Amino acid sequence: MVLTDPDRLFPVESRVRGLARSLYETVRDLPIVSPHGHCDPRWFAENERFPDPAELFVIPDHYVFRMLASQGIALASLGIPRVDGGATESDPRKIWRLFAENYHLFRGTPSALWLDHSFEHAFGLEVPLCAETADMYYDHIDAKLATDEFRPRALFERFNIEVLATTDGALDDLRWHRRMRESGWEGRVVATYRPDAVVDPQSDGFAENVARLGEMTGEDTSGWKGYLNAHRARRAWFREFGATASDHGHATARTEDLPATAAEALFAKALEGSCTPQEADAFRGQMLTEMARMSLDDGLTLQIHPGSYRNHSASVYARHGRDKGFDIPGPTDYVAAMKPLLDAVGMEPGLTVIVFTLDETSFSRELAPLAGAYPALRLGPPWWFFDSFEGMKRFRETTTETCGFYNTVGFNDDTRAFSSIPARHDVARRSDCAYLATLVATGRLRENEAFEVANDLTYRLVKQAYRL
Repeated sequence: MVLTDPDRLFPVESRVRGLARSLYETVRDLPIVSPHGHCDPRWFAENERFPDPAELFVIPDHYVFRMLASQGIALASLGIPRVDGGATESDPRKIWRLFAENYHLFRGTPSALWLDHSFEHAFGLEVPLCAETADMYYDHIDAKLATDEFRPRALFERFNIEVLATTDGALDDLRWHRRMRESGWEGRVVATYRPDAVVDPQSDGFAENVARLGEMTGEDTSGWKGYLNAHRARRAWFREFGATASDHGHATARTEDLPATAAEALFAKALEGSCTPQEADAFRGQMLTEMARMSLDDGLTLQIHPGSYRNHSASVYARHGRDKGFDIPGPTDYVAAMKPLLDAVGMEPGLTVIVFTLDETSFSRELAPLAGAYPALRLGPPWWFFDSFEGMKRFRETTTETCGFYNTVGFNDDTRAFSSIPARHDVARRSDCAYLATLVATGRLRENEAFEVANDLTYRLVKQAYRL
């Protein structure tokens, strides 16, 4: 018995399925380029074993525990830490059993595809996970994790990862990246500059964070010019540790291009803590344009991840903190919101701005037409709730006719769950090959072109967009 169908996600009609399979065979084993994600660099710096199956598959994965929470299972019973240090389940086997007893909840979801792929192809399991097999699974995975072949660096190499980008706050000292570099390990793990805590006036401790930014750079961040110079200095420091991109997780896609005096006045209000919500949004928008201009100087690709209502559940946020499965998508405007930035730098061919969305309705109406016109703009792949077979299929169907393939940037996995990386990239490769085979079968693409595009979508475009 196997857990994964060898022809999963390929078209049903035999001729098109055969072509999809042939396309997939040419890209299946290409190296993984993972330019955006949330893996912990400490894993690779220390190269210690993953503690147990629950720590590997359940506790770090918000896709997993949000589904369980939706069925009334308390996060504390899954070992999710509390902000007050209060009691949570500490027995990993009990956590695993609870996960296994409820594994049926993932039927038909991307999580099931990713998990089954990991269970079979990384750990050699061939029977489904359920209550009856929970302990067998736990013992088998735990035994594997105790071996050197399943330490983080060994898995990195076995997964055929060419490069992996972490996401690091602007105030991070990058100690784990330094330790990796000093260790002599040849695996390529690079930093990404994520300055949200020092560009969002609504972040906890914003003024203190900005002051800390000044201390780290030797700049006077109480003034606008010093504040911008401090960002330039931190970006340069991140580049020392391989960074090729910055990343911005804003509530909206709003951008601004204010006169310097107006921007300085808005910054002063932000430091005072007196910004209205609209003014805070305007400041974040101004900083996107400032970061885009900095990218023209230092070459960092600019990623914008807007449209999430973060920490929607007040009780979960109060009890467990950020990133606990309660970030919810909302409608997002791009045409008007991004016009100030695009007026300022959108026609610059040397700049790459990658825009993501959690609002699928914007793909054909707004994002594909924008990316199909502005040289600086590229479309990020389906993200978060939509990095699934159906989401990827809809993405290609709603964007290709308007902006083509070459105004997109391949795939990134955006994961905290390290063992899911090969599975997620495999889904993307299969989905793209299925779509390309359909284009060939319906006379919209030549067969030889499809093989070239498959390689581009899997490997070349992501390296080009992120300068990797």
